[in-house]
Amino acid sequence: MSSTGRAGRVAGRHYSRRMATTKWEYATVPLLVHATKQILDTWGEDGWELVQVVPGANNPEQLVAYFKREKTA
Repeated sequence: MSSTGRAGRVAGRHYSRRMATTKWEYATVPLLVHATKQILDTWGEDGWELVQVVPGANNPEQLVAYFKREKTA
């Protein structure tokens, strides 16, 4: 927006400050110690981004991976 509070113009086109909101989907995946890299690579190839790895709630030795990816329409 311009200092007057109106939408601006760039190269003859109107633009708005309103940005599209990205929608996400999430997945939680238990990680097997002997196959961690393979599991992460597989989810990554499917477009999932690793967000965090945390110890499991019932067993701290069991790791859980949290993934996200952009939701498709």
